[in-house]
Order: sequence, then C-alpha cells, then structure tokens
Amino acid sequence: MALFITEKQVAQLLTMDAALAAVEEAERQLGMGQAQNIARRRLRAGRTQLHLMAAALPAAGAMGYKAYTVSRQGAKFHYLLYSTETGQLQAIIEADRLGQMRTGAASGVATKYMARQDASVMGVFGAGWQARTQAEAIARVRPLKEVRVYSRKAEHREAFARELAMALGVKTTPVAEPKLAVQGCQIVTTITTSRTPVFEGAWLEPGTHINAAGSNYLIKAEVDDETLKRCAIVVVDTLETARLESGDLLGPLERGSIRWEQVWELGDVVAGLKPGRRSDQDITLFDSHGLALWDTAVAAAVYKRAQAEGVGMELPI
Repeated sequence: MALFITEKQVAQLLTMDAALAAVEEAERQLGMGQAQNIARRRLRAGRTQLHLMAAALPAAGAMGYKAYTVSRQGAKFHYLLYSTETGQLQAIIEADRLGQMRTGAASGVATKYMARQDASVMGVFGAGWQARTQAEAIARVRPLKEVRVYSRKAEHREAFARELAMALGVKTTPVAEPKLAVQGCQIVTTITTSRTPVFEGAWLEPGTHINAAGSNYLIKAEVDDETLKRCAIVVVDTLETARLESGDLLGPLERGSIRWEQVWELGDVVAGLKPGRRSDQDITLFDSHGLALWDTAVAAAVYKRAQAEGVGMELPI
C-alpha cells in the first residue's frame, strides 16, 4: 500500500542535513548521467495554473513527479513517488515543506562547492517562506558568523532577523540598504519575487559567491548585467531548465554580457567534471530554478524514514 504523508509529518521526518545529503547525491548522479530530470511544464485554465515536473533517480530506487496548482486560493503541492523496480506507487506526499527544504538544500550544495572555504558573512535578500531554509542550509556548509537581511519592508526584515538568530544561533542583522547585504559579504543569496535586479553588480567584492534562487520565470530577474560580466563561473541547475525559465540570464544573454557556452550545470560541478571556483578571487553564481530531481531525492528520503518510523496513512492503492 502507498503512504499518504502530510505537511506536518514531512516537517517531523525531514532534517536539513538529510535534505543536503539527498540533493548533493542526486546532483552527483545527474552529473554522471545516472539520473533524469524533465523541466517544469505549466498549464493555465481559468484562474488556475497547473505546474508539472518529473524525475528519476535510479540510485535511490525512486522516480515520480510533483504537481502543484496556483490560484487565488494559494498554492497546493503534492509529490507522487514510485519505485523504479516495481512501478508501484509508494507515497503521496504533501510537498510545500518538502519544496522549501529542497530549494534551500540546493543553495547549500552549490555553496559547498562554489563559495570560498573561509566565507563567514552572508547577505540575504528576502524574508519570506523560502528564505529561512536558504540560510539554514548555507549555515550547515560554511561557518557563518553573521547574516545580514534585506527586505523592502522594515518590519519583515526585523522579524525575520530575530527568527533566524534564534534558529541558527548566529548574529543576524536587518539592514536598511541593499548595498549593506552585499558589501563585506562572501555569500549573497537572493530569494525574492522581484522582476528587477535587487542589487548592483558593482557592489560585489572579489571572491563572493551568489545564490540567485528567486527567479524561475523569464519575466523575473534578481541579478544585473554587471553581475554576470564579473562572474568567473556561472552555474545553473540544468541548461534545459535555464533556457526555459532563467529571467536572470535571458537579458544578459541577449545583450552579449554572457554566452551559453560559459554556463555550466551544478551536477557537473558536484561530480567533479567542472570546477566550482578556480581561485579565492573568483566571483561565482548559482542560478537556481528548481528541479524535480531534488523533489524526488528528498521525497525518497522522507518515505524511507516514514517507513522506518511507522509514519503516514496507508492508502488502498
């Protein structure tokens, strides 16, 4: 029988360390050509959008797809997990928390391979649902001493800074100007809904690593042309997804600030086929859009633990 696993149960079963390990191994498998990912497809009918994304991770014995709808009533996420050996449906998982964790974990994996080893100060743009796991994941892979938070609304950044300081035990400072979340930071993470760049590339200091994780539409962009021009290494989750969804890259590509030949995939970096950085002076960028493969890897980890702990409702299917 398949298991139905709720949001609350996902939160109990899934740790950030487990999410990081699952996403890192999935990226390694993808880089080695041992996993498959299908880029997100979107359908619109009436006032609702349906989003579909699928992947297979044979090393974990897992394959499946995430389906989610967005409407005026909000977003609803579900992941359907199947066995690669039997084809059996193993679980239906409510997947909002799962998606939050895997998105943060992907930035954590990118930071592990692309940021300077001594990176200790991070600037975060955004104070929403996704921002916390970005900081949580990055704090697992680098010895953070300070996190600086910028959000347009003072009350949001101040509340988020207090929450993050308690969660991570790290000095967290709300800043009133975007420049203060860039200058003096060795890691800069953007997780916003902005349609225009949130900082100026001229502010970046040598050696900075950037995680641009908020834009997965061609009409959205969090980084500017100057940032792309200054980056020694630009990495995306997959080139297929980037060509469909990267608002961060589309404009600079059309204007000649960067060429597709300069863009690498994260799986190649994790598998050791491409370097994450060549020197401590390199400015590096991970442009994250979100892969079904990350959902598959993390869903498989949740299902395995749910089985071990007897969690979830059995469904007669």
